Amino acid sequence: YEIQRSGLIAALEAEVIRKALLDPKDKVAIAVYEWSGAGHQEIVSDWLLVEDAGVLAALRDRIGAHGRGEDRLATAIGGALQFGRDLLAQRGDCGAWTLDLSGDGRSNEGSDPDRVYAREDFEGITVNALAIGGHERDIVGYFEREVIRGPGAFVEVARLHRDFPLAIRRKLERELTVQMVGEAGR
Repeated sequence: YEIQRSGLIAALEAEVIRKALLDPKDKVAIAVYEWSGAGHQEIVSDWLLVEDAGVLAALRDRIGAHGRGEDRLATAIGGALQFGRDLLAQRGDCGAWTLDLSGDGRSNEGSDPDRVYAREDFEGITVNALAIGGHERDIVGYFEREVIRGPGAFVEVARLHRDFPLAIRRKLERELTVQMVGEAGR
């Protein structure tokens, strides 16, 4: 958990990410939540419109101050997707909707991702994933087949948990400097 939390903070401090988030042409709103088993999702930072360095610092502070939720819960990817979709719906109109999901295991509790996608409207939402290896076999393939969705969706890979900081930075850079540019014409 600490590797993921500090890795996300470090990524948000990286110059390329800061520049992309603070670009005056394309404002980015970010919310962060922690998830695990079915019914165990918790807001780390509610929606913040990243308009200046102070807001970005507040986001990093919120992530840094958040303590880990319950340990040793199951993995409910369907619940995480549903929670994220509902969180996006609260934000209102947006030029590009991206839901990011990081995990090291297959869904083993609650609705599977395919059932959530069949039941709920994910139209216009791109779901990207960061698969953390070392825990389950072929987790990358699982995320490619079952989790990602939408135009330009991709899976970033952290071979092991210790690789997460670099992987989350690569993922955010790709989303903020490539994907959003492609979405601007919509």
